[in-house]
Amino acid sequence: MGIGTLAHAVGQLPLHQLTAKLSGRGIDFVQLALSKAIGDIDTSLGKLSPALANHIGEQFSRAGLRIGVLGCYINPVHPDPEQRRHDIDRFKEHLRFARDFGTSIVATETGDLRTYFAQDSERYEEIGWSVLRQTVEELAEEAERWGVFIGLEPVFTHTLSSSEKMARIMEEVPSSNLGVVFDPVNLLPQDAIGDQEAFLDHAFGTFGSRIVLTHLKDVRVQGDKLEQVRSGAGVFQTQSFLHKLHKHKPGIDISLEQLADETIDETIQYVRSLLPS
Repeated sequence: MGIGTLAHAVGQLPLHQLTAKLSGRGIDFVQLALSKAIGDIDTSLGKLSPALANHIGEQFSRAGLRIGVLGCYINPVHPDPEQRRHDIDRFKEHLRFARDFGTSIVATETGDLRTYFAQDSERYEEIGWSVLRQTVEELAEEAERWGVFIGLEPVFTHTLSSSEKMARIMEEVPSSNLGVVFDPVNLLPQDAIGDQEAFLDHAFGTFGSRIVLTHLKDVRVQGDKLEQVRSGAGVFQTQSFLHKLHKHKPGIDISLEQLADETIDETIQYVRSLLPS
């Protein structure tokens, strides 16, 4: 399985400095959020082209890295229609040029579950779901046109807040180009900390075949809250997760999160030591 991390874990830098700083760190690939990672190139909406995408991809390749996924973390349920349209258009642009960067996945989360609570405290989930479905339908059409994947990341506090909702959106938007970015810690409710095996088995059983990328970090319990930390610094059952992941999706990419420049090497070595042989 490929081990990678967020390109901007080492900061927002000029492209050549960025790739140099990531090279030789034991990283197989990066998750590239263009505006967060690259400091000397304007990658805002309307600026991408095949040549620019090829250039960026080539710089990572020369550093011994591939771009495993483009992170385009929009808010697909934004309550402002103009902002939501801008976000959708930006995501669609990423889909169009994804293969020129050398990847076939563009990933996003799905916006806060309570986005429409002030508008309607009883129907806010239903309203948010309707907006999400409309957005995903439009994005899926674009992904199908370009032969790439949308990676939707469910999060416990977001519109896609459970394994069941992840399955539901794939049923309501029946596109083969819709996939799952599975971050078990982001989907893990606090009451499941004591029975992580059951939580993981349920998630894999619900959408395991549709996973296109995984994220990995750890979690600590701090009173009535969960604190996200780097792998090996908490109570998440990382080794069990990796073995289940290997069974369901052998060879899939794993992007490590909650890392900084000074913790990349140690954390990557730790996770590699737990990978099934």
